[in-house]
This record gives sequence, C-alpha cells and structure tokens, in this order.
Amino acid sequence: MLAKLAARSRRRAVLGSLSAAALVLTAAACGGSGDDKAAGGTVHLEFWGWAPGYDKSAELFNATHKNIRVTFKKLPSGGQGGYDKMLSAVKAGNAPCLAQIGFESIPTFLLEGALEDVSQEAGAAKDKFVPWTWNQVTVAGRTYGIPVDTGPMAMYYRKDVFKKYGIAVPTTWDEYAKAAEKLHKADPGAHIVNLRAITLSGLAWQKGAKWFGTEGDAWHVGVNDDRSRQLADYWQQLVDKKLVATDQGYSPAWWSGLQSGKVATAIGAVWLNPLIAQNAPEAKGRFAVAPMPQWTAGEKKFGNDGGGSTAVLKGCQHKDETVEFATWMSTDPGSLKNLITKTGIYPAATAGLELPEVNKGVDYYGGQNIYKVFGEAAQHTDTSWQWGPTQSQFGVDLDEATANAYAGSGTLFDAFDNVQKKTLAAIKSKGVKVR
Repeated sequence: MLAKLAARSRRRAVLGSLSAAALVLTAAACGGSGDDKAAGGTVHLEFWGWAPGYDKSAELFNATHKNIRVTFKKLPSGGQGGYDKMLSAVKAGNAPCLAQIGFESIPTFLLEGALEDVSQEAGAAKDKFVPWTWNQVTVAGRTYGIPVDTGPMAMYYRKDVFKKYGIAVPTTWDEYAKAAEKLHKADPGAHIVNLRAITLSGLAWQKGAKWFGTEGDAWHVGVNDDRSRQLADYWQQLVDKKLVATDQGYSPAWWSGLQSGKVATAIGAVWLNPLIAQNAPEAKGRFAVAPMPQWTAGEKKFGNDGGGSTAVLKGCQHKDETVEFATWMSTDPGSLKNLITKTGIYPAATAGLELPEVNKGVDYYGGQNIYKVFGEAAQHTDTSWQWGPTQSQFGVDLDEATANAYAGSGTLFDAFDNVQKKTLAAIKSKGVKVR
C-alpha cells in the first residue's frame, strides 16, 4: 500500500505547484511570538489547537526533552473561532509558534501572511512523510509546517439497526438511497444520515469534482461544476423525501441520533471514530465501518475530509525548536500511538503507517480493524484535490447556504451556486486573480 501511495503522490503535487503570484502572499508586519527562552536556556513554546490527544503528545515530548518545553492551549476548533484567534494573534504580534492548521486552511493563512517559511529548518524531515502530505504544507517551493495526518473517509453504520430492518450494507450510492427509503418506511422517525455541510466537500472529492485549482497565475473556482450538480441532485432527492436529518453538525442532537440509532450512518473521516465513541458511549459495539458507497459498482474512489499540519505562525522566534517538536510529534512512535488512539489520526508519516495501532481491532467497534477500511480508502483517494485561498469564509458560506437549502430556501445546487458567487467575490476582494 505504501509503495502505491508514494508512487501516486510523487506524480501529484497538490499545493506545491501553486505559484507565488497566484497566492499573492503578503508579509505580515509582526513582532515576536509569545514564546520565550528562559534564563537556563530552555525554550518555551505555546501550541494552539483543539484536537483531543494533542496535549498528551506535548506532555510526552516534555518528559523526554529538557531544552524545549511545549504548553498546549486548547482553542475552539478552527471553523468555530480557533483560526480567527490565531490570525488576530498574528496581527497583534503575540502569536504562538505552533498552531494546528488543517490542510484546507494553509492557503488562507498564507494569503493573510500568517505563516513562517521554515523550508531550511524542516527540509531534512521531508522524506519521512507520504509525499502528497508534504505538498500540502509546501507552496511555491517553500514549507510552512509539518504534516500530521490525512482524513480518508468511510461509512460508519449501526449494524444493529441494519440487522433489525433487514438492510444490507450498501456498496453503491443507489443502494444507499434504497436503504434510506427502507429505513424510513420501517421507522418514520429514523434517517439514514445527518449530513454535515462540510462533508459535502469530501463527497465532491470522491465524485471527481474540482472545486479549486490554478490556471497560470490565477485561481479557478468550480463549486457549481457538473459533478457537483450531480452530487447536489442526488442528495436533494433524499432531503426532499425526508430521508436525511439536518441537525447542526456535532450538536447534541447530532450525537443523540447516532447514539439512539435514529440516525443509521455517518459519512466521515478516520478521525471521527474516537468522537463517536466519546459522544455515543451507549452505542458501543453497535457500530461498524464499511467503505464509502461508490457511484459505479466495483469502483474504488474515495474522498478525504480533513487532515492537517502543525504549522509555524508568523513572528516565531524559535523556528528550529518549533520544527523539532512538530517533527517529533508527527513521527515519534509514542506520540503516534497516542494520536492514533486518542485523536483518531491516519498518520502522514510513512513510519506511522506501519505501526501496530493502525492494524488492530478497536474495542468500541466490536473489535473490528477499522483502519484496514481507512487504509484502503487512503490508497484510492485522488490526491490532486486542491483547497482555495479563502477557506475560512468558504466554510461559513457553505454552512449557511446548506442550512438554507435544508430549510427549504432553494436546493442544494442553489447553495453550491451561491457559494460559487461568494467565493469568487471573496478571492477578488483579496486582490487575487480568479476565473
């Protein structure tokens, strides 16, 4: 699997091919970071993020390193205000050195001039990572952080609910729609899925849509392209038939549906697995994981949802020490074991893919080796997908437009079309060329 991943990854540079002109990177006028160096020579670094388990990796590092001390500060997740706090700190000149930043938001932070170039400090670590993940933190030949994980997607499903109503595990999206109808007919209060807006991007990725790309020195935006229309039309039919729940993602109602079995599946990335275990404890042993349904029977095409980096924020005065910690966190066996089990990562480091923790049963899922499913998905995910330069705004717009469609104000494709227009305007407002 690793050999195939590496070979395909070398042929496909996701962000590394983007030109500096296309991004129009600006230098932020920043002072030093909030990190400091004590009189005894110990460098103190702050690490801002939100993922469960990150604090434990920082503790493991501190236990084995005397000259660098890392303090993890938990923020709201990026889209819920974490990124805004980071960007505000950069502008104020008191940002920490270390920040949890998803791959999708690297272009946004670059456009805001909020990242440090650590190409020289990080260069030696490059060969430790699956190539396409390194490309996610590298733009125009410059590196801005260290990869942590990817987000291969699969289908979490309530095997007890499927068994109760005689529903076969769907392998195609046509079968999935039929399963949704059968479930809702048997129990009008049940739904096949509670579809988060951002999950639509992973579904579009699997469908082969190209929401963002570059042409010469300009960005291309295609949120309303033909394949996105097909995707929207499919899900709109399920929404119209009341087969899809529309509670806000990760709200109490969202988790309650999974725990009670009133929501039978969740389409999501590997990192969702510990969150389900934490938020639906009464469903232990009732969930299993299967591959994402395919658009054509027999195909193997998957999407990716998330994956991220430990990035270095603008103004960091200790880039060597920062990169040392970030590389250690992503490659040390002890740290990886913690992040796999507590955070639910699928490692970006090649060595991490050989650890026992990604090849063993998970108690919550009845002992199923769920990582085999995600490993297969990772192997067959198109790594040419790109994210746009105004991702934070894009996420807000997608959430709002999708919520409006769910409420009956237009269709999901109308939502995509609206997001397309707003995204073009947002990119233009930054002085960046866009088609």
